[in-house]
Amino acid sequence: MSNISSLINPENIIRVTGNAFDATALELFRYQHAHNDIYRQYCDALHINAEHIGSITQIPFLPISFFKSHRVQTGSWTDAELLFESSGTTGEVTSKHYVKEADIYRSSLMHGFTLQYGSPTDYVILALLPSYLERKNASLVYMAKELMQASGNPENGFYINEWEILRDKLAQLTTQNQKVILLGVTFALLDFAEAYPMPLHNTIVMETGGMKGRRKEMTRTEMHDYLQQQWQLQAIHSEYGMTELLSQGYAKERGIYTPTNTMKVLVRDINDPLDVSLSGSGCINIIDLANIYSCTFIATEDIGIVHPDGSFEILGRMDHSALRGCSLMTV
Repeated sequence: MSNISSLINPENIIRVTGNAFDATALELFRYQHAHNDIYRQYCDALHINAEHIGSITQIPFLPISFFKSHRVQTGSWTDAELLFESSGTTGEVTSKHYVKEADIYRSSLMHGFTLQYGSPTDYVILALLPSYLERKNASLVYMAKELMQASGNPENGFYINEWEILRDKLAQLTTQNQKVILLGVTFALLDFAEAYPMPLHNTIVMETGGMKGRRKEMTRTEMHDYLQQQWQLQAIHSEYGMTELLSQGYAKERGIYTPTNTMKVLVRDINDPLDVSLSGSGCINIIDLANIYSCTFIATEDIGIVHPDGSFEILGRMDHSALRGCSLMTV
């Protein structure tokens, strides 16, 4: 715990690799157990002795729902440089993630993106994000803004329903052989692809999820096949992130995500939240080293598969029948 000040430097966190990841995660566990009241109370409710935690699979993962009911933070600070807030229907309680230092998010985002895709300056970034642009504090909108700023291309832009303008822009950039990333919420990409099929040979289409009753439900394979067909693409890319995380995963094909180097995905048994494995199928747990000042260890409500090489797939969300097996996941 004495070395935590060196870990808080964003440049140190984003460069943690290999065996150092687990050691850093264990150090952050001890630090957050000591300085995060909500997390420590959760561990106490599970009768966890922090001194007995010797591997990342033994670490308790905080249920993601705590971000709806509590201000999850490590340390005694009051001013947050960023606030990320999840979407929700009218009257629904939303998740709030208070981000103490924006530089940690930016460093994690840019380092992870560059490792996967190269410099943002190589791309025009176009973001089709209806519903996200229309509300405050969406982490996905902030992510797109940061990528656009790093790109620096004057053709960058956000779109809600200006489909004809977006079509013309994509056609222009395709003619110019300009590399493009079209980042979009799933239902909007499907609607746009249905209205405007065209060849997008120099464009990476990256879906971020998000159907929420907007269209007939489709499997990821069906959705990717349709977008590939409409836009004559070899693959559809995907981004995995959420309000409660500062790190992302990217899939370049078939929905198989590679986490960025500040993130590791584990799997827990659907009936026992303390039965955690490095690979297999079940509920998804995430270690996010960039979450220094909130909570690094998040038990999501996603169900998926974690492969031995650390890549992962998301199969869906837990329903109420699955949640009943997680009775230990409340304090």
